[in-house]
Amino acid sequence: ALGSMRRAQRKFVARTLRNLGMVKAGPRRERLEALVADSVDYCLQKLEGETVDPLSALQHSVGNVMNALVFGRTYAEDDPVWRWLQHLQEEGTRLIGVAGPLNFLPFLRFLPQQRRNMRFLVEGQRQTHELYSRLAAAHGQDEGDLLGAFLAEGARRRLGAEPGQHFYSDEQRNFLMADMFGAGLDTTLTTLRWFLLMMAAHPDEQELVWEELRALGRRPCLDDCGSLPRLEAAILETQRIRTVVPVGIPHGALQDMTLGGFHVPKGTMVLPLLWAIHMDPKAWPEPERFNPARFLDDDGHVVRRDNFIPFQTGKRMCVGEELARM
Repeated sequence: ALGSMRRAQRKFVARTLRNLGMVKAGPRRERLEALVADSVDYCLQKLEGETVDPLSALQHSVGNVMNALVFGRTYAEDDPVWRWLQHLQEEGTRLIGVAGPLNFLPFLRFLPQQRRNMRFLVEGQRQTHELYSRLAAAHGQDEGDLLGAFLAEGARRRLGAEPGQHFYSDEQRNFLMADMFGAGLDTTLTTLRWFLLMMAAHPDEQELVWEELRALGRRPCLDDCGSLPRLEAAILETQRIRTVVPVGIPHGALQDMTLGGFHVPKGTMVLPLLWAIHMDPKAWPEPERFNPARFLDDDGHVVRRDNFIPFQTGKRMCVGEELARM
């Protein structure tokens, strides 16, 4: 989305996420917390007592949180539709990306393998959009999830003949739902996998986090997010040392400009290399070392660092940052 479409859709998503419990307390936040707690219980049950790859359990748990937030429904682990959606998500992430070769060597699209990949992706998009349309037709305008809020907002604008009705078309709905589900699942899942690996590789840091959780004396809840600095610092350091989106969201030059001594013509795609920022030894001494204390002050409180931007920066920074932090 560009221009007024982007601004309107971003404002809508930010407002809806707040209403769904990302920031505001209330019944919806309690429902969200219960959903997260159920997902945690599922993961613990799957991972207890044996050596396993946590990917499957995490993918199902995180995916169902996103399903509930975006579509207002969840799936059983063995549901064929859910397995198909997970497969499309995995393959889409593998085959394309901002840093993918097609963005820099577009002639590759003529090679047989790339053509097969693109056919798979285009067909997958068509089928998922058909699924979203069926979900929307059966949904109603209950604003307890993103899809319902989108449908309700579109209906209000059409009823009142308000401007921006075309922002709430069926096509835009499908693209927005795909973006929110896909981006939310992939980044959260990857962060959790890296975090578990870092905790396993650094048992001393794992013990500090465990002691902090044990001192709480009860099961953590969303309101405890600001009261667990060791845990938060460990997550932040994980996001720094293993940047989930190392090549950031593409930006575009709005006019001819000079950047770092290079002429950048209007319309040029500009890609921020977030990995370089997070691994800059001038900002992060010994950047390859996992050290959560970087994000703690002398009193043990979490501090934000200027050179830390895992959720991108600028007008296109991640609109779901609050959700990711939860």
